Amino acid sequence: MNDSAAETALRAQMSRLAPPGVRLGCRLIRHGDEALLLLEEAAVLPARRPSARRASGAARALARGLLAADGTGAVGIGRSPAGAPLWPDGFTGSLAHDDEMAVAAIARTADIPSLGIDVEPTEPLPDEIASLVVMPTDILAGIDPRLATRLLFSAKEAVYKAAYPLDGEVLGYEHISVDLAGGEAHVANGRRMRLSACLFPRIVVLAVATAEPLFSPS
Repeated sequence: MNDSAAETALRAQMSRLAPPGVRLGCRLIRHGDEALLLLEEAAVLPARRPSARRASGAARALARGLLAADGTGAVGIGRSPAGAPLWPDGFTGSLAHDDEMAVAAIARTADIPSLGIDVEPTEPLPDEIASLVVMPTDILAGIDPRLATRLLFSAKEAVYKAAYPLDGEVLGYEHISVDLAGGEAHVANGRRMRLSACLFPRIVVLAVATAEPLFSPS
């Protein structure tokens, strides 16, 4: 599969994930994508290996395109002290990448309080990582067992990205309970997330925070 075909295939699958008000995109990371970083973006990124800056350039250029499609002008996507992307007023968003593909999601906060996205290769998760991710409260039934733990890992990453801007809490895997088949997740503080995902040609999970108030954890 060539570069454009890989993007087209994943974009088609991702188009099924987004609820109304959410824009999603993907871009294969290419040599030289570090040059896509705007000066203000490059200045706030820590000095890292070229491959990491390429991934950041691809993801931020993708997100800027999504914002432009929603009516914003040229705007850089900065970085908070905690390492999270900084979005223009009135917007929420999320960036992710694996070694080959970058993905992004944006929405207006009037429609969506917060969201998170993650991308992973369609490969089994190593057992030593799975043992840290899977908790007794997680429900993996109904998912291809070869990919269930990788999908769970991706879901918890996406949930964390959606929850942190709202609550400012550092979460471990044990703080997030996921029902993969049911398409939902619960955070230990009572916040609920809706999940949507695709497995092929890459695993992508979108977590969308609900507007419901937090309940008191039991």
